[in-house]
Amino acid sequence: MCGICGELRFDGATPDLQAIERMSNKLARRGPDHAGSYHQGPLAFGHRRLSIIDLSAHANQPMVDAALQLVLVFNGAIYNYRELRTELIDLGYTFFSEGDSEVILKAYHAWGNQCVKRFIGMFAFAIWDQRSAQLFLARDRFGIKPLYLTQDNHRLRFASSLPALIAGGGVDTQLDPVALHHHFTLHTVVPAPRTVLMGVRKLPPASTMALGTDASVNQQVYWTLDATRPAQPMLDADWLAATRAALVRAVERRRLAADVPVGVLLSGGLDSSLLVGLLADHVPDLRTFSIGFEDLGAGAEKADEFEYSDQIAQQFKTRHQQYKIPNSEVLARLPEAVAQMTEPMVSHDVIAFYLVSERVSKDVKVVLSGQGADEVFGGYFWYPEMDAETGSALERFSRHYFDRDQAEYLEMMAPAWHVGDITSELVARELSQPQADTFLDQVWRFDVTTLIVDDPVKRVDNIPMAWGLEVRVPFLDHELVELAAHMPPELKLREGGKFPLKAIARGLIPDSVIDRPKGYFPVPALKYVRGPFLELMRSILMSPACIRRGLYQRAYVDKLLAEPEAPEHFTRINGSKLWHLALLEWWLQIHVDNL
Repeated sequence: MCGICGELRFDGATPDLQAIERMSNKLARRGPDHAGSYHQGPLAFGHRRLSIIDLSAHANQPMVDAALQLVLVFNGAIYNYRELRTELIDLGYTFFSEGDSEVILKAYHAWGNQCVKRFIGMFAFAIWDQRSAQLFLARDRFGIKPLYLTQDNHRLRFASSLPALIAGGGVDTQLDPVALHHHFTLHTVVPAPRTVLMGVRKLPPASTMALGTDASVNQQVYWTLDATRPAQPMLDADWLAATRAALVRAVERRRLAADVPVGVLLSGGLDSSLLVGLLADHVPDLRTFSIGFEDLGAGAEKADEFEYSDQIAQQFKTRHQQYKIPNSEVLARLPEAVAQMTEPMVSHDVIAFYLVSERVSKDVKVVLSGQGADEVFGGYFWYPEMDAETGSALERFSRHYFDRDQAEYLEMMAPAWHVGDITSELVARELSQPQADTFLDQVWRFDVTTLIVDDPVKRVDNIPMAWGLEVRVPFLDHELVELAAHMPPELKLREGGKFPLKAIARGLIPDSVIDRPKGYFPVPALKYVRGPFLELMRSILMSPACIRRGLYQRAYVDKLLAEPEAPEHFTRINGSKLWHLALLEWWLQIHVDNL
């Protein structure tokens, strides 16, 4: 829900209101229902609203509480806002709106910086405290909602997207060599606070930042994930009962908080099918949506999962819509999808999300999605492979996850961009953090708190919000994740992974969906690069802009172009290395070169 932006001056000057307007305009697609702005002294806010909770004008933003001397811009949803509202009323607060935004304001006034610990949901918000002349920024535990920052000696700006900050002007768009190493090693994940641009940073998940007009900064982490076993051992049956209770709470009691209809993105996999099964009795006329793509021909990977999604839609009698996308549309619409990327993202899900969100947004404003279940409950094939390895935690992880080793990175990148193996250093440091009992506990915690933030979670917000569609992810309910983090790894990995979810689903959804081989939602044209898609990537990588930029060694590019489908030209988790190179260059040409 929504797009936010703002500026705080440190030099006594008036905020650049034209920059706020430019940033707000760039965020317009995130919030088509209302545009608002606010400025006072050294502070200015911009807001674009997607109306989901309290559809009235009383919930428009920026939200000013004159009595409390607080001003808010907020992106997201606080699912437990009703309970918090009741608690705040008991403390003597009165409300002028019915939604979750005002609850944030009152909670901040009542509990200060610690208010974020009480919020269950996804959020990025900024509060201007007129009493102390302080700007307070906060981001949810898993970074589901983004918050980008750019700062110099004169001011700080923030926005819900990186391109919005660029639109504001005055951003250092030089490439960050450290971020590039992360980008090309971790499937385009650049962990916070970095981005690929030197002048843009991200507020890390589960963090707050308080800034004064003197440029003083107080940044804090308010939540961490404990991945140790409980002091009192639990039986398998108890784990399964607790998981079901936590998931039901996350789905039925929390993610349905909306004053508009809520649907489900139904892929045909276990996770989204389980969501439909849990919701069918609670949502009359439940709407479900599936997308598939054109196959590449005989013997090629199947490009849709309609066989399974149709079973779920029929069993639960949902109002189902199925979209089949021809490769010609994928090719034609790719430039739009790249133009909407807040950061470069190579996952096939990006174009899938872009095209399905366009269609779904014509029917609903909110959908639930199964993202996060594989990372939380151990569903990916590389987890048991890592676990079976020997060596250090880093060695076990990198052999099955890194897109390329250091030697190949140096072969790929021009010498001017060479750096040491800094991604290995980051991963080793993160895996060695305390409060994780086993190697897999270390991996899953790192995945859920760091990697997932800048891969599936980022695209789940960024791309659907380009169509004013909010996606909610129940499997990343923080209480469900905390429960799963305490769970014995062998329980998660039973029956090929995600055993707790499979056990919950038995008797609710068909066994054929539960026991099917795991799908990875391919867009074959971006994985098996051939025909017009190969020519597109060739034109990007051979363009004068790419050659002038000088990021890549030409011999490496030529090698990929000559044999894009050679086995060694796929990453360890089956991504096209050619698409990796082309996508980053394409994103830079659209977002940076065209300034």
